[in-house]
Amino acid sequence: MHLFYTPDINKSNELPEEEAAHALRVLRLGVGDELTLTDGMGNLHQATISAATNKRCQVAIQNSTPWQKPWNGYIHIAMAPTKNLDRIEWFAEKATEIGLDELTFLNCRYSERRVIKTERIDKILVSAMKQSLKAVKPKLNDMTEFQKFVRLPFDGDKYIAHCNEGERRHLKDITDYSNRTLVLIGPEGDFSIEEVALALENGFKPISLGESRLRTETAALVATHIINLKYQS
Repeated sequence: MHLFYTPDINKSNELPEEEAAHALRVLRLGVGDELTLTDGMGNLHQATISAATNKRCQVAIQNSTPWQKPWNGYIHIAMAPTKNLDRIEWFAEKATEIGLDELTFLNCRYSERRVIKTERIDKILVSAMKQSLKAVKPKLNDMTEFQKFVRLPFDGDKYIAHCNEGERRHLKDITDYSNRTLVLIGPEGDFSIEEVALALENGFKPISLGESRLRTETAALVATHIINLKYQS
C-alpha cells in the first residue's frame, strides 16, 4: 500500500505537487488507479485518480475512515537539539515510525544548538509517517526556552530525565501513568542543576532511563519506545 499525504484534502481534490509527481512519475499510476490518502490528522481516505497530467493529479474520494492509533495515549518529547543535525533527523524519523504525537526542541543552558529550522524535520516526519503507514503526523514545535516551556500547562504526567544524583524511578517501572505523557531530554552536557530544580518546582518528576550513559537522541528514542509500549499494553 502506498500512502499519500494530503493535508488539504477537505478543501481540494488535488494532490500536492510532490505527492502527484510520486504517484504519476515514480509509481506510474493513472486514471482509475486507487490511492490511500491521509490528512495527517488521523483520517484515511480511499480514493481513485480522476484526472492526471504531467504535474497534476486529481482524485475522487470513495470513502473515509478514522485511523486507530496502535498506542492509546499522547506522547510528547521535548528535547535539546544536538549539534549534529543528522542525529536530530534520525530521532524524528525513528520516533515517528514507533509512534509519537508531539516534538518540541528546547533551548537549555548547555545546549549545543541554539537555532533550528523545522522545515526539513517536518518533511522527515511526513516521510516517516507514510513509510510506517500512520495517519497522524507528529506536531512539531519551534525552539522554546527551557524556563518558559516547563511553566506551560500540561494535562498529564510530566517527567525529566537527568543524570544528577538523587532518587529517580526508571521510566519503565512507572505504572501510575495517565493517557498523556511529557518527557524532557537534555543536551549532551545534561540539564543544569538549576534547570532540574525549576522543572521539579513545576510538577515534573525525575526519572532514569537506565545505567548506560545515552546520547541525547538515543535517550529520547528510548523514552518514546518505553511510553509507546506502555500505552499498547
